[in-house]
Amino acid sequence: MEDKEKKPLRMTASSLDGRDFSNMDLENADFSFSSLKDINFDGANLRNAKLRFSALDRTTFRNSDLRNADLSFSSLSNVDLSGAKVEGANFSFTSQEKPFNWQDFSLIGLIKNQGWLGTTVAIILGAVILYGINAISYFTAEIVYTDEPVRIKLYQYLVFQNIIAGVFTILLTQGLTVLLDMIVKRTTIKHLILTIVIFVANTLLSIAIYYVLGIETVLKYKQMYPTETAQSAPWYWYMWGPIIVANVFYYLSREGKQISRKISDQEYQLLNLEKLKTRAELDALQARINPHFLYNSLNSIASLVHEDPDKAEEMTLLLSKLFRYTTGRKTDDYFDTIENELEMVATYLQVEKVRFGDRLRFTVEVKDEALRDLQVPKFILQPIVENAIKHGISKMAEQGNIVVSIYEEDKWLHLCVHDSGPAFPDSMGAGYGIRSIQDKLKLLYGENARLELHNKPTKSVNIAIQKSAIEQHQQANHAVSS
Repeated sequence: MEDKEKKPLRMTASSLDGRDFSNMDLENADFSFSSLKDINFDGANLRNAKLRFSALDRTTFRNSDLRNADLSFSSLSNVDLSGAKVEGANFSFTSQEKPFNWQDFSLIGLIKNQGWLGTTVAIILGAVILYGINAISYFTAEIVYTDEPVRIKLYQYLVFQNIIAGVFTILLTQGLTVLLDMIVKRTTIKHLILTIVIFVANTLLSIAIYYVLGIETVLKYKQMYPTETAQSAPWYWYMWGPIIVANVFYYLSREGKQISRKISDQEYQLLNLEKLKTRAELDALQARINPHFLYNSLNSIASLVHEDPDKAEEMTLLLSKLFRYTTGRKTDDYFDTIENELEMVATYLQVEKVRFGDRLRFTVEVKDEALRDLQVPKFILQPIVENAIKHGISKMAEQGNIVVSIYEEDKWLHLCVHDSGPAFPDSMGAGYGIRSIQDKLKLLYGENARLELHNKPTKSVNIAIQKSAIEQHQQANHAVSS
């Protein structure tokens, strides 16, 4: 009997908090819209799995396979991805916001919460704001529509005093914010000090404005309307407004800083994830010597051992030098100087020249010697040269030429490989070597690099990279190494 095709696990919109899925084969599984908090996915195969719109807080993915998995729009607070394979994974629009709790009290967190508490707080704030707006509308209407001069002057004085007090309160609070954050640690003490300072400062300001601008108007008003209830309120009653405004402004200012800090932390984590993904993809795209080249070289050496031992020895040493270049350098270094890249290509061509003999001629040209110190992605030229031999020189019975040319033009660095073999066909599709270089350039430089195939004026493969993008990478690498 034939084995039935394995169907992928489907557990969408499920609550699976705290489960242990370690070392399980969950390839192509669908956990979308699920609660997956505190789950153990250590060592699990989650390749191509769908974890989008899921709560993944405190979930561990140590040494798991997340290649091409979709974690978009998910919550990833305190996630452990150490040792995980994430190339091709989608982390778009993930967040690391923590759910509201009393230990992390936040007015904005309360309002965002859709429960009864958040709704109550939103109602109170809405009522206070509406009350304030209506009070402004009332006094404005009194000034516009009241015919009595004394009442108009009183309301104008009160509006002016409140505007000055409001501006003064905000400026004073803003000035005290940095000082309070530097000197005092406890939030309640900060608000208490702010309240006392605002109370004293606004009292002195109100007294000053009263004696300079309002004393005559207020006395006339009291004489004309001695029984108005507003006159029976104590003077300090009107100090609540500036105190509330100052404390709310200070609180919102601190909350804004915390939100900015959280956003920055989240962006940093996302950048790290993107960097990890990019490095994994670069590992996959890092060019390796074609095994067919090794087979051909070893066969050539074997045939030369008896016919021409000196040439066999030369080819063995060249092959050793070539593989020392590919395996003897740091695996986490994706860049090398043009000088080293050209040395590697020249060694490769010398090996091939032993094989092809006089059928192969090659030249390496660098128009400006200063370009040799620029750093470019490793193994960016060798696959192109290999293609030039495989699809060009090897197809020719007569002598073939390969020219590697490095030059700068209009602030772009050009890495060109010309060969005298048959022209590129119009319907030619990019092979693995060309595709890997295109993908590598896109990952490292985005729109600041391109790869082009030309048949005119001469057959060539041209890599162009903006000089500024190369210099930025060199500065970043230097900063990291320092």
